[in-house]
Amino acid sequence: MRVVIGEDEALLREGLALVLERAGIEVVGSAADADEVVELVGRLRPDLLLTDIRMPPRHADDGLRAALRVRAAMPGTGVVVLSQYVAHRYARELLGTDAARVGYLLKYRIADSAGFCADLRRVAAGGTALDPEVASAMLSRSAPAIEALGPRRRQVLALIAEGRTNSGIARRLDITEKAVVAHTSGIYDALGLPVTDDDHRRVLAVVRYLTG
Repeated sequence: MRVVIGEDEALLREGLALVLERAGIEVVGSAADADEVVELVGRLRPDLLLTDIRMPPRHADDGLRAALRVRAAMPGTGVVVLSQYVAHRYARELLGTDAARVGYLLKYRIADSAGFCADLRRVAAGGTALDPEVASAMLSRSAPAIEALGPRRRQVLALIAEGRTNSGIARRLDITEKAVVAHTSGIYDALGLPVTDDDHRRVLAVVRYLTG
């Protein structure tokens, strides 16, 4: 997998490159400026762009704007943005109407390099990687769409968005794991999510509501 990194802090940029290269991921270019990020991706055609949201030249959401430009011009290129915090508007813009090849991760919640690199590979392969806090925050603002499910299934879906396991959901709602499995299956059926070897239905269930 070939990656371009967009990050204006030199130490973090070099640290990301080192983490990726140790995992066997080729870093083909890096940039500290959002305009240069777009130029590099257009010229090098990587499998994935990994970029911070706040970057020069305006030191605002320039990295996100670069990611959106890449998404529009090169839809086959995966895009993962890194942020210090959950920004609902940014996540909405990035996901748009198609969450394929998109990731939104929070820097302070990246627990290990192996999981981080797995997320990048999943996005490059056409999947989605959302930090549970991002998904949960977006889900909480998607009430009209969620109303299609019953109250209990809405609770289950919200807890799935927080990244909780079936056992964790069961404890939180004081129900059995078997009941959680039944509610989850009902959510999948309601959203038309079949069993496949390639997709993670828990993630897709959340993404379907976030983008629908």
